Amino acid sequence: MRVATLEGGAALRVRLTQYGLFEGDLVRVLRAAPMRGPLLVEVNGREIALGLHVAEKILVEAGE
Repeated sequence: MRVATLEGGAALRVRLTQYGLFEGDLVRVLRAAPMRGPLLVEVNGREIALGLHVAEKILVEAGE
């Protein structure tokens, strides 16, 4: 999946870019915790844990 848009406020966008997550990056979900827990994603060779509310702000394009 490719990141299409990072939604949310400026603080959230800054935090995501500090994690190394930018629009246009390829993202792969590695693990999803049960009961609406965090997601473990891989982006640019790095693993990042994202809370579900944060992950919902990342819009992706399916396909790759």
